[in-house]
Amino acid sequence: MNHFAHLYLAHPTVESRVGNLLGDFARGVDPARLPEPVRAGLEHHRAVDAFTDAHPEVLACKALFSPDRRRFAGIALDILFDHYLLRHWDSFGHCDRSGFIQELYRDLEQGTDLMPVEMARVTRRMVTHDWFHAYQDLENVGAAMDRVAQRIRFRHQFAGIIDEIRPLDEELEARFLEFFPDLKAFSDAR
Repeated sequence: MNHFAHLYLAHPTVESRVGNLLGDFARGVDPARLPEPVRAGLEHHRAVDAFTDAHPEVLACKALFSPDRRRFAGIALDILFDHYLLRHWDSFGHCDRSGFIQELYRDLEQGTDLMPVEMARVTRRMVTHDWFHAYQDLENVGAAMDRVAQRIRFRHQFAGIIDEIRPLDEELEARFLEFFPDLKAFSDAR
């Protein structure tokens, strides 16, 4: 799962949301030195990722990608699943989508002092450029994937992966809709 989904699955507190997002920025972080609610959020993030990576619907989604791009299918799906969660907010959301996004941004701004430097830098960009509203549009999701591709330091075929996703969109979306309620139930039980 990517940033929006991790924040959606977190407890509605600054510390839990920071911890749940921290999983993507935890390299070099000593979990024992984190405040307990932040550490619990980090552990939740890791459990969500493990559940996601092993889920049959997610594995079936990865298998749809071409052999040249399959290595990066997990990264692409993480970002795409944020898009599907936003696309189906009426099914999964518990409040107004824009209001929820603004609440997340406020919590991230309030939690800056709990974040490693790189995470604080990225979350500032996330808020300033309003990533979560942008993720509602599939073309913006493709642009986000291309930005990830630019950071990969070795030869790869990840750039332009949205071209493979467009014709698969309906099937990937249907598989997400089978998978996400299972993930939500798993998350809620933790």
